Amino acid sequence: MSLDPGWLFLSFVVGGVGFVLFVYGKKQERWPHLVAGLALMVYPYFVSSIGALVGVGVALCVGLWLAVRNGW
Repeated sequence: MSLDPGWLFLSFVVGGVGFVLFVYGKKQERWPHLVAGLALMVYPYFVSSIGALVGVGVALCVGLWLAVRNGW
């Protein structure tokens, strides 16, 4: 794990968005939001570069968007 200020700030932002999605998914009983929120909160612990942090975050958000668009 790196303590680079840019990585640390982005990981807090991604984790915060994940927390909001998780709480929303839990209250509304929407599984795609709950799973995406949990994934957004957890994956920054396993990624060490800013590029990978952004790439995986964008991929998870696009996956959530596609799941919701397809009626999940």
